[in-house]
Amino acid sequence: MTNKTLTILIAGPYRSGTNDDPELMAQNLSRLEEMALPIFRAGHIPVIGEWFALPLLKQAGSKHPGDEAYEEILYPVAKRLLAKCDAVLRIEGASKGADEDVRIAQERGLPVYYKLEDIITV
Repeated sequence: MTNKTLTILIAGPYRSGTNDDPELMAQNLSRLEEMALPIFRAGHIPVIGEWFALPLLKQAGSKHPGDEAYEEILYPVAKRLLAKCDAVLRIEGASKGADEDVRIAQERGLPVYYKLEDIITV
């Protein structure tokens, strides 16, 4: 265990399984965000790629998931964030993007957590 403040990327489904339905995507974002406050209260800094990507997508004029701006911004944001993160929390649910985040984290030797409880004790 450490008393170090960790920056933890929360990775899980955002677009996956939604058929690009904005309401379902918002529900997925809410699931990601539900993990943020407990991580913060445990003394760490939670980050979610969509927190950075969504305002950029708006500025870039993205009209729908999967368009050119979306592809330019969404996944590259997560990759850039991972360069600044100390760990990843991978929440349940099928997601190619989250699986890629885990792969990159493991490649970089970062811890990957699958349960919030494991972070709270760090």
